[in-house]
Amino acid sequence: MTITIKKDFRAEEEIKKSRFICHLKRVYTEEEARDFIAKIKKEHYKATHNCSAFALGDRQEIQRSSDDGEPSGTAGVPMLEILKKRQITNVCAVVTRYFGGIKLGAGGLIRAYAGSVGHALDQVGLVQFVTQEELILKLDYSNFDSLQRFLSNQGLKISESEFLSDVTVKLFVDLDETEQVLEELIEQFSGKISVTKGEKQLVEVDI
Repeated sequence: MTITIKKDFRAEEEIKKSRFICHLKRVYTEEEARDFIAKIKKEHYKATHNCSAFALGDRQEIQRSSDDGEPSGTAGVPMLEILKKRQITNVCAVVTRYFGGIKLGAGGLIRAYAGSVGHALDQVGLVQFVTQEELILKLDYSNFDSLQRFLSNQGLKISESEFLSDVTVKLFVDLDETEQVLEELIEQFSGKISVTKGEKQLVEVDI
C-alpha cells in the first residue's frame, strides 16, 4: 500500500518568534525532489535555513535529508522520521526557517522541524494507491434505479455509463472485495444483470 499527499501544500507557523514554513510536494524521482528543494531555496534565499527531507518508492526505498546549516540531526532527520513513521512516500518536504532571535536548543529544533511537517501532513489530506478491478454491467432500464441504490449502499460509484438499447455501467472495485460484490450482484438481481471483468488499474483513494 502506497500512501502519499493529496496535493502540493504549504503551511506556516511561528515558534518563539521564528517563522517555520513547510512546503510539501509530491515527487517521484530524486531529480524532481532536488529541483523542488532548489526552487524553494531560490524563492526563500533570505531565509536562515531551508531544511529538507524526502522519501521515494513504494516502500520508501530512497530516503534523503538535509539540515542545511542547523545543528546536525536537528532538522532533516526529524522531518524524515515523520514521513517514515506515517509511511508516506513520494513526498519532498522543505521547511524554511526565518530566525526570530530566540534560540530553540537541539530539542526545540527537533520538535519544531518535525512538528512543522507533521502539522502540514495533518492538513493536506492523504491518499493511498489501491489496485482495483473494473466490472462491466449490462442491464435493462427497468433495473437501473435498483442498481444505483445497491451500489450506493455498497459505497461504490459508477465510473462510466452508456444508455443504448440497454444500460452499460462500469465501476471499479477493490481486488479483495470483487468476489463478494459479484456474489451480491447475482443474489440481488438473479440473472437480470450480466457482469464481465475488465482491466485492473491503480487508483487514488482518500484516507
